[in-house]
Amino acid sequence: MTMIGVFCIEDKCIRCGACVSSCPFNALEINGEGFPVVLEGCTLCGTCVQACNYDALEMKGKKSEKGSGEGESRGVYTFAEQKGGKVTRVALEMLSPGRKLADLSSTFLCALLIGGEGIEKEAQKLIDHGADKVWVVSHPSLEHFLDEAYAEAIRLLFLQERPAIFLGGATAQGRALFPRVSTLLGTGLTADCTELGIETETGNLLQTRPAFGGNIMATILTPHHRPQMATIRPRVMPLPQPRNENNGEILSFPFDPSLWCHKKRVLESVEAQEEGIPLQDAEVIVSVGRGASDPACLELASRLAQKLGGALGASRAVVDSGLIPYRHQVGQTGITVAPKLYIACGISGALQHQVGMRSSDRIVAINNDPHAPIFDLADVSLVGDAKEVLERLLQGL
Repeated sequence: MTMIGVFCIEDKCIRCGACVSSCPFNALEINGEGFPVVLEGCTLCGTCVQACNYDALEMKGKKSEKGSGEGESRGVYTFAEQKGGKVTRVALEMLSPGRKLADLSSTFLCALLIGGEGIEKEAQKLIDHGADKVWVVSHPSLEHFLDEAYAEAIRLLFLQERPAIFLGGATAQGRALFPRVSTLLGTGLTADCTELGIETETGNLLQTRPAFGGNIMATILTPHHRPQMATIRPRVMPLPQPRNENNGEILSFPFDPSLWCHKKRVLESVEAQEEGIPLQDAEVIVSVGRGASDPACLELASRLAQKLGGALGASRAVVDSGLIPYRHQVGQTGITVAPKLYIACGISGALQHQVGMRSSDRIVAINNDPHAPIFDLADVSLVGDAKEVLERLLQGL
């Protein structure tokens, strides 16, 4: 039986008392021999472990030792991101790789839904899109996303459930939440994955992502700790098709806000006002790169995007030059898109840009370099001056 709690390694402890003073719940005291003793009020927040400079405190039940924790962990879990009480597109996207990994591992797929009162009504949507069960954590204090509170809720649930894999979107929420969760659970995290798989011999999660500035694709493993955690860029994975006949289990997990030490709170949530169609929602995108960054080409590309009912995109080079705002940037350091039609104007097609648009249904590339990497992805390749081609396209329309 695995013991869960905080334990003092007396051979390493210098009896300085730093752990006692750091505990936000006053759940530590010094015994007669000068060593720290954990009291009933301990919530396993890990603050004392981090405060100890001598590695004299050990938290068990959060890290899985090699060869033991792997057998106890089970299930593929996904974080079902919600906004305004509604599950987001990326929450459904995560069910697609989650379903694949669960089937490969012969285990179940579970979605984790956290939010304010009434959020449980969204759980059935996750069931319909492939989840075998949904854990719902509902409390008024969780209505707005707050990484500290959400991470604490996940930590408490995972101490009970011990999942093998935990996936989430590489969104603003995911990038704030997942590093905090991985630290609390003492496990690894691979961010911005573009592909996932299972190592047949060991059951380890194969986490593939761009590395070294996007020049290579690295496959990363977390062999000794559970859960194996990864975030996936939005629009990389397909949306699962609804399966109304899929009956799953909806479970509720209690959350007590008094048990976590919070340092911030949400005062107000304000929606950003954007002009035109948001890039990630556009079905047609006309993107410009360095080869089409002069004012005349930008004007033509913008007109073409409007004619097609789409949005204007850009490579990092154009955004860095200050010609177009960052919200239009497509690529590894920008937005990942998957429109029905992607028109790349004067974009060479470096791997960093391909990561952000390679999932597009149809790709049209315009470049005066016949050897540009973008042509390897394109369904239609037009070798020529971007300005001239754009003018002729607009004339045709």
